[in-house]
Amino acid sequence: MKFETQLIHCGNSLDQATGAVSIPIYRASTFKQTELGGNPKWEYGRTGNPTRLALEKLISDLEGGVAGFAFASGSAAIHTVFSLFSAGDHLVIGSDVYGGTFRLVDKVLKRFGLEFTVVNMQDLAAVRAAIKDKTVGIYFETPTNPLLELADIKQIAQIGKEHGVKIIVDNTFATPYNQQPLRLGADIVVHSATKYLGGHSDVVAGLAVTNDATVAEDLAFLQNSLGNVLGPDDSWLVQRGIKTLGARMRLHHENTSAIVDFLTQHPKVKRVLYPGLKTSPNYWLATTQMTGFGAMVSFELVSGADVKAFIESLEVITLAESLGGIESLIEVPAIMTHGSIPRKIRLTNGISDELIRLSVGIEAKEDLLADLKQALAHS
Repeated sequence: MKFETQLIHCGNSLDQATGAVSIPIYRASTFKQTELGGNPKWEYGRTGNPTRLALEKLISDLEGGVAGFAFASGSAAIHTVFSLFSAGDHLVIGSDVYGGTFRLVDKVLKRFGLEFTVVNMQDLAAVRAAIKDKTVGIYFETPTNPLLELADIKQIAQIGKEHGVKIIVDNTFATPYNQQPLRLGADIVVHSATKYLGGHSDVVAGLAVTNDATVAEDLAFLQNSLGNVLGPDDSWLVQRGIKTLGARMRLHHENTSAIVDFLTQHPKVKRVLYPGLKTSPNYWLATTQMTGFGAMVSFELVSGADVKAFIESLEVITLAESLGGIESLIEVPAIMTHGSIPRKIRLTNGISDELIRLSVGIEAKEDLLADLKQALAHS
């Protein structure tokens, strides 16, 4: 079955009780039990909900896992995965991670005794050297946010297997449409489903998938114990969004290709970061690890250009945090999404004050190109 067909028909695509082709929203906090002390399929909304289960089965099928889990946000999914580990455990983490993940690690998880070593995931020797006797996991994004660097999932997974550590990949930017980390050797995949999977900027959600049955049992326990589950209404929205992911990604890719061509040739653009550029150091890995290059682009203007004037002159493209929606969104990571990272660390990791991140939407590409052109004229 082709992937775009799987998007529509995998998981619980039909309601077994009624035959409805769209899973109903089961707004129920508790369920009737027919036997005292029995083992009911449904008992309490935090433990399980039919609408949420449909989404969890769908993402599990799409990522090639044995179980999926839906959470109230991407950060909640990441926090729950890190909760698999205990005080004194050590993890290796990518240097170019989302600012919210850095904040979670630096301000929360370290307080509970987890230890972290930050590494450039493109440097496999550094990844290997960072592993200690008490290392239990390696966590990274690919492509990264916002520098769009790629990490070699197969190679890092091999290092993980040699040392008996779990490989955790944030697949938000690529989506399973373009990349499926579990099939490349990872143990756990996480998503901010707020982004491409939901796809319409109307829901906040997170997902985690594993291909390890023991890890699945532990995640199920943590999901129920921590209680940071996704509600049925939001579960329905994400599932609906996933069904149109294929159609949306084709337009995202078409628009992004046109915009990258435009930006690379514009005299006011200093550099463009995109794994689909043949001049990118990530291009070869992108062609072997991914089936598409995605719709995120980062770029810098030339010295002396007015970033603020450029951003505020845009008329179609919206200044906003988040990404992956049908509308094009633009932001400056140093001020917005990565503002929680200390400037010295941010600059060391390559996130300059001038860096601009663009999430390319599915508007008519002619309108997007015209908007960029007129805004650059004001910069």
